[in-house]
Amino acid sequence: MTHPLFAAGLLAFAATTATADGFDQIKTDAGRALFDKECHRCHADTSTDPSYGPTLVGVIGRPAGSIEGYDYSEALAVSGIVWTRPALRAWMADNTGFMPGTRMRHVGISDATVQDFILAYLASLDTE
Repeated sequence: MTHPLFAAGLLAFAATTATADGFDQIKTDAGRALFDKECHRCHADTSTDPSYGPTLVGVIGRPAGSIEGYDYSEALAVSGIVWTRPALRAWMADNTGFMPGTRMRHVGISDATVQDFILAYLASLDTE
């Protein structure tokens, strides 16, 4: 779990060093650092690198359980969920509560600022 002061410090740094145009890039860069800390041990942020979990390139807007060749839990494979920002927020906060039966261990990223940064980074992966 990320300490709330870490996220607040990142946001304060971003607010004092960025122009309006540069703020999105700073959020994305902070999101990359948080992704590396919270998500990268299981998920790739490229479409070519193998990982334990499915790649998160293009995850926003993608139907859950839809990457061919990945062995999803039955619960996720038949869920009908599309990974929208609100769905990803709910997943980050409490994936086992959001999707009972998932095989993924509990994530527990409840800090909205940390979620914002990670979502900014995930959105940047759609352009790969």
